[in-house]
Amino acid sequence: MDHRGSQSPVALLLAAAALTVVGCSPSPLRPGSELELRNSVIQSIQRELAGAARHPEPRFTAPMPDDLPIEERFYDELNRMAGPNAEPPKREPFGEDLLGEPTQLEGVALEHAVRLAVANNLEVQFARFEPAIAEADVVAAQAQFDFVFGADTRYNRVDRPGLSTSSAFGSSSGDTQQERFENEFSLRKLLTGGGQFATRLEHDFVDDESNGRTFEPNPSNDVGISFQYDQPLLRNFGSRVALAQVYLNQNAERAAIADLNRVLNNRVHETEQTYWELWRSHWDLAIVQRLLERGEDVEEKLRIRREAGLEVSQAQLADAVSRVKQRRSQVRQAQNAVRRNSDRLKQFVNDPRVPVGSEIVLAPSDAPLEEPFEFSLLDAMTTAVLTRPEVDQAILGISDATIRQEVADNQRLPQLNLVAQMRLSGLDDGMGGYNQAFEGKYLDTLVGLVFEQPIGNRAAEADYRKRRLQRQQAVKSYRNTAQNIIREVKDALDNVYLQYQLVGQRRQARIAATESLRSLEVEQEQLEGLTAVQLDLRLNRQERLATAEREEIQALADYNIAMSELFRVTGTILPRNGIEMAVPNNNGDSWYQNRSMPNTEAAIETGTPYNDQVGYRSYGPAQGLRGGGTAPAPSTDAPPVAAQPTRTPDAPEPAPAEPVQQMTPIGD
Repeated sequence: MDHRGSQSPVALLLAAAALTVVGCSPSPLRPGSELELRNSVIQSIQRELAGAARHPEPRFTAPMPDDLPIEERFYDELNRMAGPNAEPPKREPFGEDLLGEPTQLEGVALEHAVRLAVANNLEVQFARFEPAIAEADVVAAQAQFDFVFGADTRYNRVDRPGLSTSSAFGSSSGDTQQERFENEFSLRKLLTGGGQFATRLEHDFVDDESNGRTFEPNPSNDVGISFQYDQPLLRNFGSRVALAQVYLNQNAERAAIADLNRVLNNRVHETEQTYWELWRSHWDLAIVQRLLERGEDVEEKLRIRREAGLEVSQAQLADAVSRVKQRRSQVRQAQNAVRRNSDRLKQFVNDPRVPVGSEIVLAPSDAPLEEPFEFSLLDAMTTAVLTRPEVDQAILGISDATIRQEVADNQRLPQLNLVAQMRLSGLDDGMGGYNQAFEGKYLDTLVGLVFEQPIGNRAAEADYRKRRLQRQQAVKSYRNTAQNIIREVKDALDNVYLQYQLVGQRRQARIAATESLRSLEVEQEQLEGLTAVQLDLRLNRQERLATAEREEIQALADYNIAMSELFRVTGTILPRNGIEMAVPNNNGDSWYQNRSMPNTEAAIETGTPYNDQVGYRSYGPAQGLRGGGTAPAPSTDAPPVAAQPTRTPDAPEPAPAEPVQQMTPIGD
C-alpha cells in the first residue's frame, strides 16, 4: 500500500463519506437534517481513525532472525530432506478412486481458479440476477408517472313499445325507437408534484325516431371536452413524496449491486482460501508419506536384527510395527483430506469439464508467496471504509430511512386538495359540435377544495416517530458497520503480521528438527550395529520432524490466506485479481469484465468454460506435486474493456462507478 501524505487519506475519506451519505439519493434532505447526518458520519470516522492517523507511515512484516547453530553448508541437504523443496516420496500419492481406477490429478493455477469461480460459481450466478430484478422495480415505480390512455365505445339500440295517447286532436303511439353511439376517450397522468391531470373527450350520437316526440337537431352529435386537475396542497404535496417509491427502488438497485460486490468478494476469498488449503493438504500427504517410508525402513531393520538373533525384544518390534500402522492411517486420512478440499474447490469453480461428481483430484500448480508485506494501518482503514460494499449498503439504509421520514412528516399534515374542472360543450346535427366546443361557446367550470383531518392525528404522528427512530437506528447501524470493518482490518493485519512471523519461526523449527534427525542418522551410520533404543530414538525424531514440517506448511498456507483475507476486508480483492464490475441490467447483458482475459466476453456472459489451454495441466495417474510449477498464464495483450450494458430507454441511469483501485500483487 502506497502512502503519500498523512492528511490526504483521512481528508479524502471524510469528504467522500459525507458527500456519499448526503448525495446517495436523489431525495433532498432538509438543511438541519443534512448537517446533523454529515457531522455524525464525520465524527464517527474521525474517532475510528484518530489512532492510526498519528502514525501513518508504512511498515513491513518483520522477518525472524536466523540464529540457528547450523553450518550453512548443510542447508541444501536439510532442505532436500524436509520442507517445501524436499524430494517427493517414492510411493504413489493415491491409490484407486471410488470407481476403481487410478486417481487422475489435474493441475490448476490460482488465477484460473479465481476466474472460473467468478464466472461459474452458482451463488454468484444467483446474486447477479438481483440487480436486474431491482432495476425492473425501478422502471415499474417510474411507470406510475406514464400517460394512461383509455377508450370506451358503446352502441345502444332501443326499440320498445309504449302506451298510446289520444286527445281531441287525435291519437299517437308511445313506442320508443332510438339509436345511440357513445364514445369516450381519456388521457391522464400522475404528476411528480403529487397532482393528477386528466382530459376526456366525449362524443354521443343520438338518432331518435320515437312517435309523438320531436327533437332538434335529430340526429344529434353531442360533443364534450373536459379537463380536470387535482392537486394536494398539504398532505402528499411535492416531488419528495410523489417520487419516494422511485427513490427507494433506486436505492434497492444500488444495494443489490453492492450485495453482488460483497458476494464476489467473499467467493474470490473463499476460492483462494480453499486453493491454499488444498495446497497444504497435498504437501501434508507428501510429509506423512515420507514419514511412513522412514518408519518402514526402521521396522525392516528391526526385523533383520531380530532374525539375526540380535537384541531386539518382542515389545520393541511391536512398538515399531504400531507406529508404522499409525503412519499408514495418517496417510489415508491425508488422502481423504486432499479429496475433500479438491471437491470443495471444484464446487467453487463449477467448471463443467471438472464437475464435483468427477473423481479427478485438483492439484495446485502455484507455490505460496513468502515475501514481506508492506502495509499502513491508516491506508488500510481508509481504503476499507471507502470501498467495502457493506458501507454502501449501510449508507443506502440511512438514505431509505431519511426518505421514509420525509414522507411520514408530510403525512402529518391535513388533507387539503384542490379540484379544478373545465368542460367545453357543443351540439349539432353534424361535426359542428366540435367547432362550438373549441370556440368555447359553452363552458362549464368547477373549482373546489377538499379538506380532511383525523381528530388527534395519532396514526400519522406515531408513524413519524417510528420513521425518525428508524433513521437514528440506520445511523447507528452505519457506525457499527464502520467499526466492524475497522476491527476486521486490524484483525487481518494482525493475522498477516503473525503468520509471516510464524513462517520464519516454524521454518527454523523444521530446519532444526531436520538437523537433529540428520545428525542422528550420521552418528548411527558410523556404528557397527544399532540397538533397539537407537532405532526407537530415530522413530521419535522422524515424528518430530514430520510435525515441524506440517506446521511450516500450515504457516505458509495461513500466511497466503491471511493476505487474501486482508484484501477482502479492505475491499480490494476484486481489482487485485483484475475483476471489474459493470452495472447489470434486466436484459441479461454483461455485468462485469475480467481484465487481461483473452476472449472471455462470451464466457462471462454465458458461463461457458475458458480455453482448454489456459489454467489446467494434467499430471496423469500416479503423479504428485513436485513444487514450484505454474500453469500456462493467459495472454495479457488485450486491453481491458469495461462491459457496458444496454439499458432500456426508460431505465434510470446507473450510479457513477467508483474508480478501480490498482494494487500490485505481493512479490511483483
